[in-house]
Amino acid sequence: MATRSDSIPTEPARGPDASPFRRALATLAVITGGCAALMFAGFLHFVQLVPGAEQSTPAAGDGIVALTGGAERLSDALRLLASGRGKRLLISGVHPETTERELARAQPDYAAFARCCVDLGRRALNTAGNAVETRRWAVGHGFRSLIVVTSGYHMPRTMMELAREMPNVELIPYAVVTDRLKGEHWWRDLDTARLLAGEYVKYVAALVRVRLAPRLAKAPVGAETVQGPAEPAARS
Repeated sequence: MATRSDSIPTEPARGPDASPFRRALATLAVITGGCAALMFAGFLHFVQLVPGAEQSTPAAGDGIVALTGGAERLSDALRLLASGRGKRLLISGVHPETTERELARAQPDYAAFARCCVDLGRRALNTAGNAVETRRWAVGHGFRSLIVVTSGYHMPRTMMELAREMPNVELIPYAVVTDRLKGEHWWRDLDTARLLAGEYVKYVAALVRVRLAPRLAKAPVGAETVQGPAEPAARS
């Protein structure tokens, strides 16, 4: 009696085994998604560090440092100096071609303190350079505490760079809040979102560099570091 061929189950023909490739794709997708989620969570944490309201008057420090980048930074720093919150003010990152006359025109209060209490740092090209310039200035004057004046979105990176250069100096942040961050939700304005995202990327890059490259010993303060009024006791 003839047997039916379809009574014996057979397995379908298999092509090349694609499961390792699929597993690799799935693993890559999980890793990519995890990294994206981690970066987004870090960004949200970073945004929480950025103040969105005017800051209260800070405690007094030995000195005040203002990082260039906005007119409000300098005006607020001069106001703090006028109120006796610091003995001297360093304006770090001043363009080499900017004159004191131009500063006085832009900031009417500048002239009143230019000769006695304000030093101009012209060598810093970025935030890391601001930190080096500030450290040299603080060491030169023997300051142990500094009020730090910069924009709110720039403050987290600034404080990290300064702490790296001056771990034994008390840093007192005084953030200048820009109009676009006052009382507004950052996600409702594309330009504000881009500003924060760009600063977050710089913050992460600086964080990696700070973690991987501890500060090395620097040379003593040089007289060319900052420009200030002549002090006979300190000059030959």
